[in-house]
Order: sequence, then C-alpha cells, then structure tokens
Amino acid sequence: MNASDVTGRESAVLDGGPADGLRMEVSGRPRVIQVTFPCEVDAPPRPGVRAEAVFVYRRDFRVKDEPLRYGFDIASP
Repeated sequence: MNASDVTGRESAVLDGGPADGLRMEVSGRPRVIQVTFPCEVDAPPRPGVRAEAVFVYRRDFRVKDEPLRYGFDIASP
C-alpha cells in the first residue's frame, strides 16, 4: 500500500531548474507544476503588487510509481 491508496496524494520530485530536488505531495497527478520565486524590486511596490519569477515543471509520463517526476521546462512560459 502506498500513500496515494490512503490519502489520494502522491509524492513527487522536481528535476532541474531553480527548484531541483524539491519534494512535495500532489493529488490528481497534475501535468504541470508552477513554481514561483519572489523578485527583488528597487522601490516599494504599491499595496497588493508583487513581482515573482515563474518556472514550469512538466510531468514525466514514463514514471508510473512514486515519487512522480517533474522536469524543468526551460522554454516556459
């Protein structure tokens, strides 16, 4: 029995890019995971405004068992 049998969640790991090696739990085997990192700004932003770098990881469909693997997509977004 694995974790997904009980909770509906599975372990996953990110490969490559800025979040290389990050481990997490996912549900529903998403095709894409988006990772954001805050960006430094030169001046204080207006209230509610923030700047973030966005990185995309795509599921490796060859991996059928845990941990699921997501590879960095250098071309996205």
